[in-house]
Amino acid sequence: MRITEIKAVPVSFRVPEGKNVRLGIGRAVKRDAVLVRVSTDDGVTGWGEAHHGRCPGAIAKLIDTTMQDLVLGADPLDSNGVWSKVHRMQLASHGMGAAACMALSAIDIALWDIRGKAAGLPIYRMLGGGNRPTPAYAGGISLGWQAPETLAEEAASYVALGYRALKLRVGDAPGIDVVRVRAVREAVGDAVEILVDANTGYSLDDVRRVMPAYEELGVGWLEEPFPPQDYRDYKLATSCGRVPLAAGENHFTRFEFTRLIEDGAVRHAQPDLSKAGGITECARIATLCSAWRMTFNPHTSATGLNMVATIHMLSAVDNPGYFEADLAHHNPFRDQVCGLPYDLDPQGCVVPKDGPGLGVEIDEAFIAAHPLIEGPCYV
Repeated sequence: MRITEIKAVPVSFRVPEGKNVRLGIGRAVKRDAVLVRVSTDDGVTGWGEAHHGRCPGAIAKLIDTTMQDLVLGADPLDSNGVWSKVHRMQLASHGMGAAACMALSAIDIALWDIRGKAAGLPIYRMLGGGNRPTPAYAGGISLGWQAPETLAEEAASYVALGYRALKLRVGDAPGIDVVRVRAVREAVGDAVEILVDANTGYSLDDVRRVMPAYEELGVGWLEEPFPPQDYRDYKLATSCGRVPLAAGENHFTRFEFTRLIEDGAVRHAQPDLSKAGGITECARIATLCSAWRMTFNPHTSATGLNMVATIHMLSAVDNPGYFEADLAHHNPFRDQVCGLPYDLDPQGCVVPKDGPGLGVEIDEAFIAAHPLIEGPCYV
């Protein structure tokens, strides 16, 4: 079997007015993604997803030109070989850094889809996993900066759906952040895990101010208080309180995760399969984290395809943490690209698809109806 074609499909949709969530990276005005189809001479086709990187057209162009030239003719079952070649020729020297890693991530996921289809097995089985449930938290582009009372109502509605953990968006200002978290805690009670995500919006002084309150309110983790390269602040923040730190959605490959792990400040790792290097690389990152007794909690991207792949991985690693469920009130990419990516069981958990490969069928007509919309997705 040989790879005969790689095609990137950038897709977008406008978020309807009134459903725009405001968070540390801006107000969501549209959603973007880059889907990738890899075809073979045996007729087996695989699909993957690249994170948009706030410029989906550029990621798609990179895949359709440079990446395709590097990968055409390769054995699609040799995902390690393909990954190593692209890393050596595009990431390690004179490449495009994060953009190339996002592009490679999509190709790698598609190769695993092909591998599973060729073997007639779901990806979690190919990874040595089982059909194990993973606890999910209500997160994604939801629970943003809003009045405490409406935030508490939204949080309570997710608990009513069966979620036993929630992730709130903080990073606005320490005072109002604490008020919002307290309102949610009072609304959902002590049995529900509350996580918070600052989207890199805090300073070290901000963390010093909020940490005692978050500790009192039983917050399970403080996610990305600082930009990914602020390793010193991450280390200093551990002296501010006992709430664990989480990070990783903006770190790429095991090489960047090595420092994040060895510094010892972050206890919950959050690589995104569509950003950090695909399934091949995230399996390596999960193993590194396991050796340091860190949990593996992948960040999820825009479409159901990434979510499906993430659940496969969580069912195969030995240090699974949470699955991030996107509870955005309007996200057809979650619901229609490949059908509903997951169901929540009565225990608040998700399980992987059992079909070959990713176990889903891509709705190509839906994709064609959502072409790229230029411009920023957050303003």
